[in-house]
Amino acid sequence: MQGALAALSLLIAAMLLDLAFPLPLPDSRGQGAVVVAADGTPLRAFADVDGIWRYPTTPERVSPLYLQALLTYEDRWFWRHPGINPVAMVRAAVQWARSGRVVSGGSTLTMQVARILDAGHGRAPRTPWRKVRQMLRAVQLEVHLDKREILTLYLDRAPFGGTVEGVEAASWAYLGKPASRLSHAEAALLAVLPQSPSRLRPDREPERARIARDKVLARMQRTGVWSADVVADARVESVVARSLQPPRHAPLLAQRLRVERPDSTRLTSTIDLELQRTLEERVSAYFSGLPGRTSAALLVVDNATLEARAYVGSLEFADAASLGHVDMVRAWRSPGSTLKPFLYGLALDDGLIHSESLLVDAPQSFGNYRPGNFDAAFNGPVGVAQALRLSLNVPAVDLLDRVGPARFSARLAHAGIRLQWPPGAEPNLSMILGGTGARLEDLVGAYAALNRNGVAGRVRYTPDAPRVDRRLLSPGAAWIVREILEANPRSGVANETFDPRGRTRVAWKTGTSYGFRDAWALGSTRRYTVGVWVGRPDGTPLPGQYGAVTALPLLFEVIDSLPHQRGDAAPVPMPATVAEVEVCWPLGLPLDSQAPQLCRRRMPAWTLDGSLPPTFAERDARLWNAGVERFEVDARNGLRLSAECTREHERIAREIARWPALASPWLSSESRRAAQLPALSPDCVADGREASESLRIEGVSDRATLASAPGSTHGVRLALRALGSPARVRWLLDGRLIGESAGEGSFVHDFGDAGDHHLTALADSGAWSRVSFRVLP
Repeated sequence: MQGALAALSLLIAAMLLDLAFPLPLPDSRGQGAVVVAADGTPLRAFADVDGIWRYPTTPERVSPLYLQALLTYEDRWFWRHPGINPVAMVRAAVQWARSGRVVSGGSTLTMQVARILDAGHGRAPRTPWRKVRQMLRAVQLEVHLDKREILTLYLDRAPFGGTVEGVEAASWAYLGKPASRLSHAEAALLAVLPQSPSRLRPDREPERARIARDKVLARMQRTGVWSADVVADARVESVVARSLQPPRHAPLLAQRLRVERPDSTRLTSTIDLELQRTLEERVSAYFSGLPGRTSAALLVVDNATLEARAYVGSLEFADAASLGHVDMVRAWRSPGSTLKPFLYGLALDDGLIHSESLLVDAPQSFGNYRPGNFDAAFNGPVGVAQALRLSLNVPAVDLLDRVGPARFSARLAHAGIRLQWPPGAEPNLSMILGGTGARLEDLVGAYAALNRNGVAGRVRYTPDAPRVDRRLLSPGAAWIVREILEANPRSGVANETFDPRGRTRVAWKTGTSYGFRDAWALGSTRRYTVGVWVGRPDGTPLPGQYGAVTALPLLFEVIDSLPHQRGDAAPVPMPATVAEVEVCWPLGLPLDSQAPQLCRRRMPAWTLDGSLPPTFAERDARLWNAGVERFEVDARNGLRLSAECTREHERIAREIARWPALASPWLSSESRRAAQLPALSPDCVADGREASESLRIEGVSDRATLASAPGSTHGVRLALRALGSPARVRWLLDGRLIGESAGEGSFVHDFGDAGDHHLTALADSGAWSRVSFRVLP
């Protein structure tokens, strides 16, 4: 009875002590973390509040060789004792009494964990009372935790010198490899280091570390755990001195994941480490020659899963001058022309265009908005495919005006491309030229839709990130847009230079924001989508740097370095919703065998869902609109007849196909003549179908030869006027806009470049005139 009462009293006392002195188990607050690549290799480690580097692990993740060495050398009875080993304690006490010094320790692995948790990482002095305290804590640990949990605490928190704790962090710091791939010699070395981490650090004392390691190897042989041959081979390995350098790959992504999941101590990303390392070095080398304060961003995504395989958030993470800490993968920047493919795809889905619809690249005004092209040149009549490949601005603005900026913005937002607008601003026509804000990661997720049957998605950075897929385009529209962009040749490489069947097909697009602040290049292949941004995070211009020359070459370098499969160079079969037909300009319709004269130019085109929309009507009712013009002529002389004529005529019906009025300056003489109405017969009443305006350029004669005045400091200076129209007049020199005048107002310009030139005056009404002249050197 007394024995039972005594046992009960001891139990109650133990419970009270357990409540009074709870285990100081670590929690997630203030703990460090490690972000690892898809294969488990650390990308970046975050120290805890005490500056300790620790990579959480488990017994299953470390090498069995290490566990063998650790338990054989430190605590062979770990799986059996209750936290303390009385036999080991008595043996250690007898040896100490005989020799007057510590010959072998009596601490179990559980007691070492208790010392780590309760005594400031094992740095407190050893005293009899502290040993008793460790023994009590060890028993307490065994009561509250199972053996695996105790072993995990040791693996995570054993001291290994400096600010390194845990076997995984030590393995990477000293050996440059995961603890799961240790050799026998490396396992023995890491097993002994915690005994005296400062004195045995292999980066400072490699010889001492080797002697201690060999001591472990000897015990492994003596106990029969490892054979003599294995131990002999292990002794041959040298202890390599390696400086302690925490890994720092994809640092901005790692930081991002750390902020998003602050309670996690181990975060697994989708990054391919070898690819990440390669591209970090390539980006750094590629942009090393750019002006100061320049940064860059790069994102590579697997189309099948939308998982990121490489993430370069800045040019140099540690460079304060270029704001290297700013993650440009998710920064809001002007997208330049990178939204254009989605506009053309949406217009295809709406049935507004086919791949060769006739658009006009000429000076135009849309209210108060007057867009121009990047190089200030205009191309006149262009097809949709050419307008998209050349990234022409006026046709894109014209198309957006017909689609509607608000609707286009809403469609992009639904597909995951959120746009940023200044306070109080709404979607407007400038958005298609970069007058909004977008993020690289959203653009990459959208460009992936070109090789995902029109389905865009949110880029995923962890394997457990949710799949968010949204339809952006129909499969047919995505196919047509991709085919158009894939047909765009690489800059500086002719199509026939290499066999295109053996080269990865890339649907690519560049963009440059106003003032050279952002240079973009995005490309999608069958397997990957890649996005590149270059600029200055502070928004200051980077003169002379734009998408095609700054970002595009790196895009192709990256794509060429990615893993490829044979099918990457094969064309994708045409969807059932797409058909290839031959259309005619200027009408934009198929050839009518009954009226072949209406087909002035034949174009092979892709149509979607059988839709064959005609060429857009011009907005200004005063303009001579594109379309079929029907009239009657006199059978004898071919003169046009109106409804009222004073003489009898043999009337014959005729029709012509008219081009958009603003395209006229770029047409050949033959095309212009074919689209003109015949002169009205003198005996007929005017029918109002003649062109209402014609321009005449005053100030220079056609085919003149000009030279600057003697002693002049400028070129040939001319004062010009366009007579015949009250509308605004745009002046183009060799197809490039050089200025404008109001009505018949004067336009003064210096013509400094020697050679032959063509000067065109183009009124908003469609009236135009052109003169040619030569400027002498």
